Amino acid sequence: VQLQASGGGLVQAGGSLRLSCAASGRTFSRSNMGWFRQAPGKERDFVAAITWSGSSLYYADSVKGRFTISRDNAKNTVYLQMNSLKPEDTAVYYCVATNRYYTSAVYTGLAAYDYWGQGTQVTVSS
Repeated sequence: VQLQASGGGLVQAGGSLRLSCAASGRTFSRSNMGWFRQAPGKERDFVAAITWSGSSLYYADSVKGRFTISRDNAKNTVYLQMNSLKPEDTAVYYCVATNRYYTSAVYTGLAAYDYWGQGTQVTVSS
């Protein structure tokens, strides 16, 4: 079971990045997925979540209106489109997935997710 995140990098404030997370070793198309992030010296925080069908989305207040989570179940991939980036968005971004199938609830807590990717660094310069 593996979650491989990519797409991070260095961008100026106001710019955009698109993160991708490719899942392998298991059929994640039936699992809820999401993104967390961790800035230096801070706790790991919830960013966005999406149900297995893509019908329900949820965002942290800090990214609402700027970030969009989506998924392509045919490709076992989840995306995070990040627009209007700010220096405070600088962090390592982690892709996550649950071990439960076909749940309609949207999870925002770390403990709800069973699988974690290795993280991808996003740095936003001012």
